[in-house]
Amino acid sequence: MAKDRVAIRVIAAAFAVLFFGLGSYLGARPSVEPQQELAALRADIALLRKQQELAPTGTAGMSPTPPVVEAPVFDPGERAAIVADVKRQLQTEMGLLPLTLIRDRRHSFVELHSSDDRGASSYGTAGYLGHGYFITVKHGVIALGQEGASDPRVINSITLMIDGRPISARVVDAGDARVEVDPGDWAILKVDEGVDLPALKVALNYPFAFADPIFRLGNDYSKGIVVSTGYVGQRTPNQLVTCLTDGHPGVSGGGVLNAEGRLVGIPVGRMQGDFRFSFILPLRDEMFQKVK
Repeated sequence: MAKDRVAIRVIAAAFAVLFFGLGSYLGARPSVEPQQELAALRADIALLRKQQELAPTGTAGMSPTPPVVEAPVFDPGERAAIVADVKRQLQTEMGLLPLTLIRDRRHSFVELHSSDDRGASSYGTAGYLGHGYFITVKHGVIALGQEGASDPRVINSITLMIDGRPISARVVDAGDARVEVDPGDWAILKVDEGVDLPALKVALNYPFAFADPIFRLGNDYSKGIVVSTGYVGQRTPNQLVTCLTDGHPGVSGGGVLNAEGRLVGIPVGRMQGDFRFSFILPLRDEMFQKVK
């Protein structure tokens, strides 16, 4: 019993010493105001920001390094076919013709000059069909609007400039146009001399869908064959086609090519006062009945 009392007294003394020490520590610790704690917190945040300073950088993301994959090996012929197909698709989407194709087609068109019995002359364009035959506009080689005239005007000389020299040509067929810019405003010419020109490939019944790209080659201002591009508008009531492409004097009878470089029509005129609003005559079977 005496031992229990001694143990209790020892434990009580230990707690007394512990609480006395804790009280002394708390009493010695300086009191901290809330504002001081907030200031200390701000200082810690500023220190962290300084340690992680941000700098301007791009917005491109960093992709994980891809595994190394060996490039496929193509046969040279297969590679050339792939490149050609990509070029073709790009040209189709952009409505373009290869420059080499345009330059080749340029040699199929020649300057046309005609004069009448009154001493007046005019100029235009003609496209080569092969075997000495050319296609052009009727109003460039036959005097129109002469019905009922007591002294009708007659065109008595037609020449084509081929390889820098004039070669005589004659009309072998023509449409039924009595005025310019008409569905019958076409003519077929023939030269008797041999000519070395690339013949045009013809595409009949071309649809001329809205916004289709086209390429016009003609003898602009009698200054040589010039290429111009444009887009199909719509068909007129008399079955011509409207287009926004240069319609300068001299391009009548030239060629209108589609995206494959085929001849699909001939320019026959423009809107008066507007050199960009042109009329195209689509090709028809009847135009080539006498082309052999």
